[in-house]
Amino acid sequence: MRASFANLIASLNLISRALAQRGHAASVLRWTLLLVPMAIAVGTLCAAFLWSLDAATRARFDHPWLLFLLPIGGAGVGWLYHRLGRSVEAGNNLIVEQIHEPGGGVPLRMAPLVFLGTIVTHLLGGSAGREGTAVQLGGSLASAVAGWFRLDPPSVRIILMAGVAAGFGAVFGTPLAGAVFALEVLAVGRVEYAALVPCLVAALVGDWTCHAWGIHHAAYAVSTFAPKEPGLLFEPVLLLKAALAGVAFGLASLIFAEANHALGGWLKKIVPYGPARPAIGGIALIALTYLIGTRAYLGLGVWSLTPGAPTIVGFFQPGADSWSWAFKMLFTVVTLSGGFKGGEVTPLFFIGAALGHALAAPLGVPVDLFAALGFVAVFAGAANTPLACTIMGVELFGAGTAVPVAVACFIAYVCSGHSGIYLSQRVAVPKRSRTILPPDLTLRDVRALRPAADLSALFAPRHQEGIAMSDIHHVTPSEIGMIRIYLKPGDKASWGGAKSRWGAKPLYRTLVAQAKATGIMNAVAHHTHYGYSNHGPVRENGSEISDPHLTMCVELIGQREQLEQFCRAHGDVLASNVIVYKHLEHWSVGPKGLDQIDAPAAELAEG
Repeated sequence: MRASFANLIASLNLISRALAQRGHAASVLRWTLLLVPMAIAVGTLCAAFLWSLDAATRARFDHPWLLFLLPIGGAGVGWLYHRLGRSVEAGNNLIVEQIHEPGGGVPLRMAPLVFLGTIVTHLLGGSAGREGTAVQLGGSLASAVAGWFRLDPPSVRIILMAGVAAGFGAVFGTPLAGAVFALEVLAVGRVEYAALVPCLVAALVGDWTCHAWGIHHAAYAVSTFAPKEPGLLFEPVLLLKAALAGVAFGLASLIFAEANHALGGWLKKIVPYGPARPAIGGIALIALTYLIGTRAYLGLGVWSLTPGAPTIVGFFQPGADSWSWAFKMLFTVVTLSGGFKGGEVTPLFFIGAALGHALAAPLGVPVDLFAALGFVAVFAGAANTPLACTIMGVELFGAGTAVPVAVACFIAYVCSGHSGIYLSQRVAVPKRSRTILPPDLTLRDVRALRPAADLSALFAPRHQEGIAMSDIHHVTPSEIGMIRIYLKPGDKASWGGAKSRWGAKPLYRTLVAQAKATGIMNAVAHHTHYGYSNHGPVRENGSEISDPHLTMCVELIGQREQLEQFCRAHGDVLASNVIVYKHLEHWSVGPKGLDQIDAPAAELAEG
């Protein structure tokens, strides 16, 4: 009897293993059928984009008068985005957001718009890159595939990351770096291993496809440096100098990112109409070109038809050039802040290689090696992707540079702080141990938390000495209420005609937007990391992938009548959620009139 029972258990185990292997094989086949055609399409589009980019650059050199059309061309692209592309203006940040929280998807119109916008930028002389276009091409096509096959949210995240890997790997000819970039760019200090193999497959297929179309990438030669001491990979002194240069590279990436966000935000504030901003940026670029007296800082900067002009390839050769990195940074910040399309990465390559070239002589180090370090390290600091950039350095410059490249990239990453070119990145692990931040805060939120310089005191009227500031303000209380709506981050809104999974936005975002539209005073969403709601199971946030079923809270503050009306209006999506009302007292702090100032203070004022 026992032998028969043991045989039965063994048979069941064999059947279970067979079914598991069959299911695994089916999963591999499914992902292969999805990823390979998608990556081939992305690689083909990247090949067409790189060919068009090269043709546009040659046309700009052949016809210098095209520069004067830059304001008109920029305004035209801005008008297209204003009319057709408002949903895709966020660019790479939209893709990162959709990977974190799959919802409305990445509209397919992003691909033709960013393709056209980037070609116009380079044809007319804007200083931009190409990575943004490649990533957006990959992300929009991947999102379309997810929609066609109705993938679930975890699968959507994976295929979007694979699309990013395919685009990045194809446009730079670095498939390993492209795969790791897609896994690392989502969150500062965390790598998303769940999509490791799909990203690698997509990056390799995208790169192979791009090469199959006859596209070739620039080659960079770095000499081999043998240490004097046997057994050492590199001299300690040389690595120390690489670390010092890494500090400079990190600060350069910090300055670039912050200048880009600050100028872009300021322009949006003073020029609300989108098409007008590229026109202003184009005029500024023309003025800068004639003020500095060279066109060397327009376009990509990888190569030039002008003899002696500063280029990325040229920075690997000896020569005197101390300020090209600063001029390229200025031109690029003006271009991208003005709303021109493209990317930041190739200009960052230029800035980094130029800065490494400038530091080589003072540090007494090989020019080609430190140009290579700056090439990848400034990008590592600006994108917060030190692992991907280290692998990129190995792919581009050879395995012999791996140690100093890693030192420069890691130091630059630390020194760039909680800043970056992708504001939708989340801070998974703060760069400094003493930094306390809420979990999974985005870089955009981190920038908002920084104390802004308050210059109002310089222009405020001086109060008479003897009157304390606390004495000239009063508090007015009023009745107010607050509701807390507990839901899941994966819940979708279905009103407004958006019934499909890909047309609907996350419910918590839509609730906040609706609260704003109805005049409710405050509306915020809080992410939680452990707990349960409405008698459901206890859930916690995963270390690699956020739990879409974890409870989160939308908090609304306003008059009780407003809150009740809001819940009635949206009862179809709130009926199954836990909603808690709490009575509050709202305090308004304002200045007193002169007759309300306390008597002693008034006497001092009169005296």
